[in-house]
Amino acid sequence: MARGLRIFETDPDARPKEYVRDTVGRFRSGRMEGRRPVALDQWRVTTGDPKVASAIAEMYGGTAEEWDTESEDSLEVLTDAESVEVIIANADAITSDLKLWGMNGAIIHHCDGVEFLDEERRGHPCGCPALLADRKALARAGQGPKPDTRAKFRIAQAPELGVFEMRSGSWDLVRVLHQIQNRLDDVNGPALCTLTLDTVSFVPKGGPRKGQTVSYKVPTITVHGAAPAQDAPAA
Repeated sequence: MARGLRIFETDPDARPKEYVRDTVGRFRSGRMEGRRPVALDQWRVTTGDPKVASAIAEMYGGTAEEWDTESEDSLEVLTDAESVEVIIANADAITSDLKLWGMNGAIIHHCDGVEFLDEERRGHPCGCPALLADRKALARAGQGPKPDTRAKFRIAQAPELGVFEMRSGSWDLVRVLHQIQNRLDDVNGPALCTLTLDTVSFVPKGGPRKGQTVSYKVPTITVHGAAPAQDAPAA
């Protein structure tokens, strides 16, 4: 027997969306302007929960606004923060693999750098080149997979908000990821960390920008030690 209004039976697309992901929001280092990806100097946080968006804006600046997306995290906050103190439960809260996405949005290559990870080819050699420079070159050309690193954490200032996620395609982060995970293993429990957008600068030796200083932002994770007991809820 139906109870109350039944208007969404005739117009299901108008039904308010429920936020059902295992994370309450996502920290992002960029955004799209038209069809062009743009890197940001401060963290951008997206969520589907208005209360979470409001709390983020209050802590780190910015305003909660809707943005054009088909995903559940329909609110974004362009914060003033390039560093945020977070709590990472353990080394398993950070994962990384390599993925190449097709034009239709499907993954066409998924590996750990040596073997495939997809169900059909799991355990078979992936065929990626041995040298990191060659891997990066293929990824830049759209012919090889690039990193998909994901870190889950709580905000140290407000752990009660829930678990957030940060994703990164940075090769720079991959190069030091084992050090971060080893440090988390040393802590052996919830760790107080800093999530930062660091500036990396270099001078190309060739190409159209030869001799010019090029700068870009890289997400980094610094592990400080064990999180205070009262700030360490289970992830």
